[in-house]
Amino acid sequence: MGSRSKTKKNKLNYAYIAGFLDGDGSLMLQIKKRSDSKKGWRFMSTICFYQDSRHDKPLSWIKKILGIGYLSKRNDGMTELRINGYRQIHDILKILLPFIQFKRVQAEALLKASALLAKKSLVGFSLEERQKLLNWILIIQSNNYASRTKTTKEILEKVLDLTP
Repeated sequence: MGSRSKTKKNKLNYAYIAGFLDGDGSLMLQIKKRSDSKKGWRFMSTICFYQDSRHDKPLSWIKKILGIGYLSKRNDGMTELRINGYRQIHDILKILLPFIQFKRVQAEALLKASALLAKKSLVGFSLEERQKLLNWILIIQSNNYASRTKTTKEILEKVLDLTP
């Protein structure tokens, strides 16, 4: 019976974390410029949780439960817990997805993208795989709130070498 109650507690913790992500978190799949790479860019998948720095204890708890991430206090009075890495994002989203309500579309797209990105090097991506990654970026972008201008589809197509 002890193991069943531990599983129940884990599910409850994951449900809480998913709810926190739905309300005060973001899911991102970005293409970042990178000078030390042959292509000059790389993909970055990220889960980020935000909280007013006066009340940031839940972020430490989330970090402890998930066993990953780094906390940083921003100059605007906010603290964020940021988790990066294809495999890590994939594994976390697989656990949280059953509980995610409002960011399900983004979570499903980021889960698929992270699974693909964790499998092989960017050099080995086919045209079809690059097109899928572009579509997942656009799905995540179109469902996320952003205060800044997003990278356009045309720019992403050029970066991913998808232009005719």
